[in-house]
Amino acid sequence: MSPGRGRSQGLHFASSEQTFASLRDQGLVSVDRPEESKILKLISMGEEDLDRGARWIHKRTRQAEYEAFAAWIKACCDDPKIRNVKLKPGTQVAKPATSDAVIRHNRKSRLVDSFTRNIWSQRMRCFPCHTPHELDKDNPKHAKPTQRYGELVKQYGQRIRIFRETPEATMASLIASSRRKSSKHLPLINVDNPRESLMVLKPTAKLPPKDAQGKFAKASSLIPVYHMGGLKMHVDDQSYKAFVAWIQDYARVVKGEYSKIEQLPSDNWFPSKHVLRIRNAPAAWPAFARVQLFVHQQDGDGAWRESPIAFTQGAVTPRRLVNGSLFLLANADTELAKKWTSEGGYLPAGKYLIKVFIDSNNLLKKDPTAMLGQDDFVGQVVIDASWREGFQGAEVIAGARIGK
Repeated sequence: MSPGRGRSQGLHFASSEQTFASLRDQGLVSVDRPEESKILKLISMGEEDLDRGARWIHKRTRQAEYEAFAAWIKACCDDPKIRNVKLKPGTQVAKPATSDAVIRHNRKSRLVDSFTRNIWSQRMRCFPCHTPHELDKDNPKHAKPTQRYGELVKQYGQRIRIFRETPEATMASLIASSRRKSSKHLPLINVDNPRESLMVLKPTAKLPPKDAQGKFAKASSLIPVYHMGGLKMHVDDQSYKAFVAWIQDYARVVKGEYSKIEQLPSDNWFPSKHVLRIRNAPAAWPAFARVQLFVHQQDGDGAWRESPIAFTQGAVTPRRLVNGSLFLLANADTELAKKWTSEGGYLPAGKYLIKVFIDSNNLLKKDPTAMLGQDDFVGQVVIDASWREGFQGAEVIAGARIGK
């Protein structure tokens, strides 16, 4: 399945006249300008398919469908009897079997947007081995990374070029690569088992073991996976959560598993450069326990809003630290989301309430995309945040300040 091609299959038809009236009443047909009807534009959306192969394969079928619909719509509009037909009360309108929200969610443009926020935004974890387009030949600091990348290409070939010039090109390449099954390696995107995608197994894998001469064995792309780049992210952090969430969502889209709006995941994470850190975590928190931190703003009268505006997660390290970059939360079509997208995801300085949750029941081990609930709440603290960039500018919270 190639999501988002704007095809018209799945419409429930009654008679031809009722179908026309239904499409007309839903604004999908323009009786004054038939050639500009919205349903024709939806059919033409296949031209925007990121998969060039899919565009080429389906072009003739799509063109034939377009011409047939266009001719039918024009004929109906030219016939006054059909043009002005009224739907009988209670008539079922011609529409797809799934809801508009599911159709929008399944579109490839939405998948690209989600990919950009969840995976493309984290690509510098893979620098320079898998991000050649981030190398700057005019930057002296990139001289050694450029040399390293050249050595890797000689050793492994172009397959190490995971991230391309754009999010669209990268997603298309990953999808195409993952469709080519092999007994020698797991797919980069595993739609049958998202958590066994190389996209998450490689960056969370260790270096391969050494032989008797002290040389590293070959990297493995089968279980157990080994990564010559070593550990790039942890299964407890926000990046792993974002990777798994996108792959899992993509898998459900291509399998056609969404039919109701209630089944759709929250698609509202926006990356930021803000970092939260807890130092000297309370002794009661077990080492390596998974922690989620939620950021709340005040409303106009000074009360803390119930819904968080940002979150992150991490694990309690042996040094009793918890670190995480913030993901900002907003519905993707809101003005706040548009502002964050255009401005790079920044929060204004000021007072914020931080609520802390610990995964005491291993919920995140079962479902990395989950958000912890009230049963896992362990405390909160108010901070006066500057919200600078990066780990060096992290907002640091002393563990002793966290209380209920």
